[in-house]
Amino acid sequence: MAETAVRGTFLDFIDDPWKHVGDEAAATRFHVDGLLVVEDGIITDFGPYAEVSPRHPDAVVTEITDRIILPGFIDGHIHLPQTRVLGAYGEQLLPWLQKWVFPEEHRYADRAYAEEGTKHFFDNLLASGTTTAQAFTTGNLTCNEVFFEEASRRNMRMIGGLTGIDRHVPDYFANTPEQFYDDSKTLIEKWHGTGRNLYAITPRFGFGASNELLAACQKLKLEFPDLWINTHISENPAEIHGVLALHDDCHDYLGVYEKYDLVGPKFTGGHGVWLSDDEFRRFSDKGAAVAFCPSSNLYLGSGLFRLGKALDPEHRVLVSVGTDMGGGNRFSLLNSLEDGYKVGMLNNTILDGSIVPSEQNLAESERNKLSAFRAFYLLTRGGAESLYIDEFVGSFDIGKEADFVALDWTAGPPAAPWHASLLHEDGDELTLETVSDLLFGIMMVSDERAVDETWVAGERAYKKA
Repeated sequence: MAETAVRGTFLDFIDDPWKHVGDEAAATRFHVDGLLVVEDGIITDFGPYAEVSPRHPDAVVTEITDRIILPGFIDGHIHLPQTRVLGAYGEQLLPWLQKWVFPEEHRYADRAYAEEGTKHFFDNLLASGTTTAQAFTTGNLTCNEVFFEEASRRNMRMIGGLTGIDRHVPDYFANTPEQFYDDSKTLIEKWHGTGRNLYAITPRFGFGASNELLAACQKLKLEFPDLWINTHISENPAEIHGVLALHDDCHDYLGVYEKYDLVGPKFTGGHGVWLSDDEFRRFSDKGAAVAFCPSSNLYLGSGLFRLGKALDPEHRVLVSVGTDMGGGNRFSLLNSLEDGYKVGMLNNTILDGSIVPSEQNLAESERNKLSAFRAFYLLTRGGAESLYIDEFVGSFDIGKEADFVALDWTAGPPAAPWHASLLHEDGDELTLETVSDLLFGIMMVSDERAVDETWVAGERAYKKA
């Protein structure tokens, strides 16, 4: 296949901005006029246009003007079969599942229903700039087959797997441990590593998993040690009380998963709102990750995730951002960043000493604040690192897959004129400082309307009408 290239304004990350307090620009790579060269879906060259272009005289170049191009967004926690119950009213986690979610997810056993819903799911991801997601499905084979088929058709890097639950769930919806193991193994052998698909052993949550189901997860991990583990943890106080009542040999929620040797690299616990300091430290020690789902945590009244604690440099926890659609009320990770900023500001106030002076922790307080660079790092390189897929995606490094999104800073609600004025004041050239301001405005004021184009493996997969 002939070389193709995209010319435009590019920003990605070469390091973690939290390591560069006071100089976050040191973690970025910025080319106001850059060229990204792609062959067979892989980045083969990248840098300033003036330097890269002469090396590729025959490349077919697409110019994307007046946009900021970033690596494709990575959603660390989302539910495919909740697409049609997005915005269901008025419940916290456990009653919300019973009233809205389990009946809807059960419908995905019907192939036609699953195919239509899954198409809408992927359409909405691309329209939101999301090119990779770690997704929950359901506990039936049909839904999972449809998920992997559609991901393959669109050539998107996705992580997913049969979702296991056999406690505190309607009988019509429950797995048996034996069925969960057998069907998971069927899917693993067919789909893991096929194309861009990756498989996650997926116990839904400790409250919904019997000892036998968790043992089946443990057995699968022993047989297929390169698989991912995707689950929920410490989302809601009632859930935590229920889990510990089932596992009186464990003193905290993480201990339930540790008991079955599930916690380590490639383990993601969604939410983690009520994790203890000791649990955070064990996450860090074991290389496990938390998916921060601020929109969902607010929507379901779950609580405020302690981002600053998770990002303690002495015991750093890997963190991605998840929409948790439909517990989260948006597909757009830009809206998740907006809510994440607000959660961080509340935590910032709690810790700055103005409420309880004896609880002041200024360093942790500051780490809760989501600047533009911190925020978009979590959606790109940081998200990829947390999911252990940074060898494939997350930046514009040569050899990585060419997934990216072009953001329009003039699209969306009324901040657009202010955004535009930043660029044209006195005819100044676009600078990294201005880009930081624009990105912050996009994440706080805009939504998926800011996504102008989404590219997957070097091909345009979405263009805003």
